[in-house]
Amino acid sequence: DGSTVEVTGSPTEKAILSWGLELHMKFAVERSKSAIIHVSPFNSEKKRGGVAVIGRDSDVHVHWKGAAEIVLALCTNWLDVDGSTHEMTPDKANHFRKYIEDMAEQSLRCVAFAYRNLDPKDIPSEEQRINWELPDNDLTLIGIVGMKDPCRPGVRDAVELCTNSGVKVRMVTGDNLQTARAIALECGILTDPQASAPVIIEGKVFRAYNDAEREAVADKISVMGRSSPNDKLLLVKALKKNGHVVAVTGDGTNDAPALHEADIGLSMGIQGTEVAKESSDIIILDDNFASVVKVVRWGRSVYANIQKFIQFQLTVNVAALIINVVAAISSGNVPLNAVQLLWVNLIMDTLGALALATEPPTDQLMKRTPVGRREPLVTNIMWRNLFIQAVYQVAVLLTLNFRGRDLLHLTQDTLEHSSKVKNSFIFNTFVLCQVFNEFNARKPEELNIFEGVSRNHLFLAVVSVTVVLQVK
Repeated sequence: DGSTVEVTGSPTEKAILSWGLELHMKFAVERSKSAIIHVSPFNSEKKRGGVAVIGRDSDVHVHWKGAAEIVLALCTNWLDVDGSTHEMTPDKANHFRKYIEDMAEQSLRCVAFAYRNLDPKDIPSEEQRINWELPDNDLTLIGIVGMKDPCRPGVRDAVELCTNSGVKVRMVTGDNLQTARAIALECGILTDPQASAPVIIEGKVFRAYNDAEREAVADKISVMGRSSPNDKLLLVKALKKNGHVVAVTGDGTNDAPALHEADIGLSMGIQGTEVAKESSDIIILDDNFASVVKVVRWGRSVYANIQKFIQFQLTVNVAALIINVVAAISSGNVPLNAVQLLWVNLIMDTLGALALATEPPTDQLMKRTPVGRREPLVTNIMWRNLFIQAVYQVAVLLTLNFRGRDLLHLTQDTLEHSSKVKNSFIFNTFVLCQVFNEFNARKPEELNIFEGVSRNHLFLAVVSVTVVLQVK
């Protein structure tokens, strides 16, 4: 009638129904001729789903839809284009398998349709249908379709970025091995078209291993095809036992155990079920794998900014402690009194933290290797920077403390006045040292500490406010 038809359901069902609409199939007419008496939802273990319908003439048909090679193995007959039924001979079965393999090599997801007649006497009563297992033997093959699930723009680049940053991307899918291989090659997860086990492995093979064998092959796996949700969970456990930090993406209810078990669970905001979202740590709102790179980028940025502030704050405290302790032991007077130390901690803990926490992610972060689960938060490089900066500050400030009257030409003034001027100069010098230390903490592992500072306007604003408050 020219009106727009809205197609709902899973991506696979929407693709099949849209194809049917393009073929001008009259779904409403066909549905009016029959009634559904039982539904067997798609099962990720069996890789198929079925429905039993009864027609106006009381004929009962059981229709199955699922993974092509699995449904094909259940068929004893096949339906020709003229509607005639023929026996499924071994040669004909191999012929159909060849079609499936050819489509799979083109990264097409293959789905087969089959049916069988059912004697009305074999239909259980309504009370017993809850646990009714629809018969799936002696099926007649109706057809096989191939659907393209293309990689989204940017996925290949995202996989390459992850690989370069030390994050290994693995694909665990319910598709058969040929389709999984083709998609993995298209996305850049696989680089060798001739890759074999254990790099590319079938779920049932991995499932059959014992725990020790799974842990031995887990690191080598890049693609797992024809897998069940439990296979994903087993892979996550094996990788964690090997000491890896594991992140899992998923959208289905069956993915919930793996999402929960992983160190970081990422669910899909659009296609993801509520169970998957509840089991995850992060929800990707646009359902785009490229967003995982943003997660890695910002995660590393937050971690790096925490390290910067720790290095900065340790330097402040170590320098202040040494200066006051040495001065107190040697002369009995401290150059930095309690109020001044409180002021330093006030502006350094708040403004300093704000300045360093606003450092945006950089491309350099994605070139670092991942941080291990047991690696210390304060690295050797941070200890080196802390030591050098603290020694420099202590040397300058102790020089001013013991030789300040001579350097500032205060020898002719009274002791009380010269001590006040000297201590005020030490206090201002100490604060300005921390301002420079903020710049130094921006780039703990780089020589040019001023690189990119002009692009961080908030950092410059915070440093400016610190200097203005100190001067006033």
